[in-house]
Amino acid sequence: MSSKQLSDKPERISIGAYFELFMNLTRREVKGRYSQSLFGAGWAIAQPLATMAVFTLVFARLGKMPSGGAPYPLFAYAALVPWFFFSNSVMSGTMSLVTYRNIVTKTYFPREIVPLAQVGSRLVDITAASGLYVLLMVYYQLAVTPWAALIPLFMLMLVLFTVGVTLATSAINVFYRDVNPVVQIGLQLWLYLTPVAYPLEAVENYRWFFLLNPLTGVVEGLRAVLVFGREPEWGVVAISAGLIVSIFIGALILFKSTDKYFADVI
Repeated sequence: MSSKQLSDKPERISIGAYFELFMNLTRREVKGRYSQSLFGAGWAIAQPLATMAVFTLVFARLGKMPSGGAPYPLFAYAALVPWFFFSNSVMSGTMSLVTYRNIVTKTYFPREIVPLAQVGSRLVDITAASGLYVLLMVYYQLAVTPWAALIPLFMLMLVLFTVGVTLATSAINVFYRDVNPVVQIGLQLWLYLTPVAYPLEAVENYRWFFLLNPLTGVVEGLRAVLVFGREPEWGVVAISAGLIVSIFIGALILFKSTDKYFADVI
């Protein structure tokens, strides 16, 4: 549908057309990732599962890392699932505008749809990986408590933060192509600066520093309600929520203030 056709339609239809574009791009990403793949969406499970096995060996068996009394594989996997959703979304989203340069330069539509589709496509991955977590809970005979009702809150925080970072990196990458390798290196370091392989209590002396990481509240919150079946530490959650909202708003402003130049620069 051309930009003229979109502009001639009522606002309700235009929004529907943009949503259809978002869904089409999301489906394209999912099909492109898993088509002609022997294991299909199983690869979404393999990544956190393999990392969980390595973390269990290195941190739990060799490093004797505490896990608050919970089985360490479950402790690590509960944090690795949201981490890989964030990491994979940002990595693919950073290059998304450049990858889809043909439609970005030739057709008018809200440009944020392109990086949003990258995040949307990763929802398939986190859904598949979450299925294995359920099996791990059954294996370790871990009961679900009423605190699990807070899962949507932490998922909302995770998605909002992921969208914010992806919007920012994808926009900057249009102007500076070396952003992509910087993001890849940064994500590798970020994993170990997030309480994924260890609890926040293990770095109590540097607690203030780790609280500056918005993912700390997400990971710690999900662990609290899923692994330990208890109330999350609301102070940590509040700090992360404030940072996430601020980063999302800042990223959206950055994206919308630069997207008019994308077609000329890309």
